[in-house]
Amino acid sequence: MPDLLLELFSEEIPARMQAKAAEDLRRMVTDKLVAEGLVYEGAKAFSTPRRLALTVHGIPARQPDLKTERRGPKVGAPDAAVQGFLKATGLKSLDEAKIQRDPKGDFYIGLIEKPGRDAIDVLAEILPVIIRTFPWPKSMRWGARSGKPGSLNWVRPLHAITATFGLETEEPDIVKFEVDGIETGQTTYGHRFMAPDAISVRRFEDYEAKLLDAKVVLDSERRKDAILTDAKQLAFAQGFELVEDQNLLDEVAGLVEWPVVLMGSFEQEFLATPAEVIRATIRNNQKCFVVSDPKTGKLANKFILVANIEATDGGKTIIAGNERVIRARLSDAKFFYETDLKTKLEDRLPKFEQIVFHEKLGTQAERIKRIERLAAEIAPLVRADVEKTKRAAHLAKADLLTEVVGEFPEVQGLMGKYYALAQGEHASVAAACEEHYKPQGPTDRVPTDPVSVAVALADKIDTLVGFWAINEKPTGSKDPYALRRAALGVIRLIADNALRLSLTKVAASALAGLSVQPVDAQKLPGDLLAFFADRLKVQLREQGARHDLVDAVFALGGQDDLLMIVRRVEALGKFLETDDGKNLLAGIKRASNILGIEEKKDKRSFDGAPDATLYGLDEEKALAQAIGEVTAEANAAIAREDFAAAMTAMAKLRPPVDAFFEKVRVNDDDPKVRENRLKLLNEIRSATRAVADFSKIQD
Repeated sequence: MPDLLLELFSEEIPARMQAKAAEDLRRMVTDKLVAEGLVYEGAKAFSTPRRLALTVHGIPARQPDLKTERRGPKVGAPDAAVQGFLKATGLKSLDEAKIQRDPKGDFYIGLIEKPGRDAIDVLAEILPVIIRTFPWPKSMRWGARSGKPGSLNWVRPLHAITATFGLETEEPDIVKFEVDGIETGQTTYGHRFMAPDAISVRRFEDYEAKLLDAKVVLDSERRKDAILTDAKQLAFAQGFELVEDQNLLDEVAGLVEWPVVLMGSFEQEFLATPAEVIRATIRNNQKCFVVSDPKTGKLANKFILVANIEATDGGKTIIAGNERVIRARLSDAKFFYETDLKTKLEDRLPKFEQIVFHEKLGTQAERIKRIERLAAEIAPLVRADVEKTKRAAHLAKADLLTEVVGEFPEVQGLMGKYYALAQGEHASVAAACEEHYKPQGPTDRVPTDPVSVAVALADKIDTLVGFWAINEKPTGSKDPYALRRAALGVIRLIADNALRLSLTKVAASALAGLSVQPVDAQKLPGDLLAFFADRLKVQLREQGARHDLVDAVFALGGQDDLLMIVRRVEALGKFLETDDGKNLLAGIKRASNILGIEEKKDKRSFDGAPDATLYGLDEEKALAQAIGEVTAEANAAIAREDFAAAMTAMAKLRPPVDAFFEKVRVNDDDPKVRENRLKLLNEIRSATRAVADFSKIQD
């Protein structure tokens, strides 16, 4: 079957937009093909700074013929309805229609035959629409072409469109259409400087090979591999190690079509500036990589750049230009750093009184006081020194007002640590200045120093309670204040450090520190706890646990100790993997189902202890005795927080529950016996609720 080659050749596309644009092109074209009945075999999209390309192979040469039936008016309907039906179906007379019997009467049915079109004609129709409606995040309307005003919104001026379609064994045809005066053809262009001449291409294999000869590596993954391999080898040859940076690698691969890796250097004196500042300076300003000395692990005064040309002088001029810019930027960074060191962190804090954190939650200064107070209350709970915790919370945000953080926001917190150490603060205080922002994602490091943990919890809980109080909760996919990330951070801090905290009490303390009146103070603790439950489900699901087990534990009520919830869920999960757990779950659900039906029928619940004198069968007596023993044993295990032992106790219910359902008829003819047996079933449900609400567990 024929293949499609499509290339949209333009001025430079911003690197950050290329990957998504390539995927959008693939999705839009293939979705349209399928919608038109042209089911393809495979598709792949590519991007370089100057082109988006797509190959779709195995497209049928022609659409299938379509036959559809259209229901018309009733037999004997007015002539106007009949004529409208004939016109819509293309029938010449009612003699060509079928009559279909229906309970409401006899109706005319018209058979509409729509012959399929050649795939190349379909492509010529759908491709210009896709180009005109392409979803660039930012685009512009460009100038006139051939004396006509431009009408195309594109990210950069579009210069050429290559579109060919045909079998591998034949000369492909051009898919003919035009967009904004640009007519399709089979001409593209190579590297802007090293091979700028026009290139005639036929199909994808030919296209990719000719571009490679013209100094264009089409596949971005291939460019990344080349950059990474060459950079590592160049660094190794000079006795260094490349400091890898995936995000920078992705960006640089979008800046070049023919990557050439070179190494430059800067003065040794700049290494007195923190390594993170050097790296941010070189990365942000020149998109270059840094290298380290493998003997010390510290940065070396070298950098690696990626050029887009094989220079005749071996790259000397390019290296010199980058060195000149990097030298100037590092000089600025060094000046900022040295200037920052002259002012103590606490001396910067008064400025926060003029900076609003949120119009309803006050200034940054007010927020710092809240965090300081809350952190001091949390400190004893996490075995942190209270005075060090208060000091860390007091200074933690101060580096936001420094010159370096103003220039490089990504090093906030980290610079606070450097400045705190420089002014003689305790190591735990300095560490908390950096670590109180952590963890910032599911893979970020979790602080373990108790002072850092206390300040990090206070910072995140103050944020959550504050925005909950003013009813600024996440909705759908929108979470402008990163509250989901804050909640996940609290969960990871508690779980990874095995902390015992009552979230309800800590949240109440945070709420007491707010000057704003909550929208609904009574509902806030419950709503916030439910939000933590949802985040915990996400966290456990990512770890392979079942989210329904979280629901089963939270359904017990009063569960606000996340560590105990996690341990209970883990024990419950392991129990349900055993045969005893699976069979007991089935028995409990059977009991719950019977109870639900009978409670609905009788419009009452069957609470209260069963009457032992009404037990007429050994299986009833055995079950009642087992429930009593298991309940006592499970409650004792839970009291000492041994959830595995509680599950082991629950397993003892399995044999008597199985025997009960095998031998005992619950809905006995005697109303008193029936009621007593239903109460016994309720006892099963009540006993198992000591560990979880089994009705929330999915089969």
